[in-house]
Order: sequence, then C-alpha cells, then structure tokens
Amino acid sequence: LMVWLRRTTHYLFIVVVAVNSTLLTINAGDYIFYTDWMWTSFVVFSVSQSTMLAVGAIYYMLFTGVPGTATYYATIMTIYTWVAKGAWFALGYPYDFIVVPVWIPSAMLLDLTYWATRRNKHAAIIIGGTLVGLSFPLFNMVNLLLIRDPLEVAFKYPRPTLPAYMTPIEPQVGKFYNSPVALGSGAAAVLTVPIAALGAKLNTWTYRWMAA
Repeated sequence: LMVWLRRTTHYLFIVVVAVNSTLLTINAGDYIFYTDWMWTSFVVFSVSQSTMLAVGAIYYMLFTGVPGTATYYATIMTIYTWVAKGAWFALGYPYDFIVVPVWIPSAMLLDLTYWATRRNKHAAIIIGGTLVGLSFPLFNMVNLLLIRDPLEVAFKYPRPTLPAYMTPIEPQVGKFYNSPVALGSGAAAVLTVPIAALGAKLNTWTYRWMAA
C-alpha cells in the first residue's frame, strides 16, 4: 500500500507541476499583449519559462531514466496551455492574448544531451540546462514573428477591462537594451543550470522517500 501511495503521489506531483506551468504561462505568457512592456516582459518570460521547464523535465527524465521523457513532459505543458488559451478565448479575450510557449524543441535538446552522453546526469544538468536556456528565447521569438502584430491586438482590445495593476505605466520598449533574445538567452542559460541541478536533487530526495 505504501509503495502504491508513494508512486501515486509522485505522478500527482508531475501533474501539479504541469498545471502550475499553465498558471505561470497565463501570467507571463501574455507579454505579447502588453505592448509597452513587451521586450522587458520577454526577458522575464524567457527566464521563468526555461527554468520552469528545466526543473520539471529533468526531474521527470531522471526519475524514469529514459531519454524522451523531457519532451513528453513539455508536451503535457503544451496541451495544458492550449486548453487554457481556449478558455481565455471562450471568455471573450483575443485569440493572441495568450501565446503558447514553444517548450518542446528545448526539451528535445535536453533529451538529446542525456542520450548522447549515455545517461550522464551531470552532463544533462550542465550541457542540457545550458542548451534549454539558450534555445528557449530563440524558439519563442521565432514563434512571435509568425503570429499577428501585437500592436494590432493591443489597440483593438479595450484596455479599461484589464486589471489596474497590469496596466503599463509608461512605454519601456528598447529603453535599456535592444536585443531581448540575447539578454533572455544569456540570463536563462546561466540560471537554468542551477535550477536543473535542483530538479535532479529533488529526484534524489524522491528516491530516498520511496525507499524509506
């Protein structure tokens, strides 16, 4: 009974992480709409989403020991987020209000690293974590270039319906830097590695708890 309970709790934890991924996406993923803060938000979005992907994907991948589970985890996140996007659209928000992040290619790089290094945990943390942080902003900026003009969405949608605390105060586009992809990739590559290590450590704690 205890073994069944522990395994069930573990899989519930994975579902909870995936649901939290969706919630964080709803908060950070609508950066495309807030045009005044778009580039600043893109950097914050890149760091938050890449680190979140790394901690969950590497936890799941090391638990199973099978390359490919990181991509499976990213697929779960993507499905949840598309459901959330549909819910917002059903409530009357613009279709482009939530931009579904492109997690899957970065997760595939993490899986590839784990497979190419013959399931080396430390290589997955250092190399895989770096690749996730570097690639995630690139894939998502390409995604942004393929969707509707954010200015068109922003000015057609009535701003007074937004919560007051989310209303931009003043334009910040290009004020501090000119390349949100470069800044996002640099910051994410540095921060994703220790967060990936945290995911691996959580995996160790889970094994100890299950064996107790």
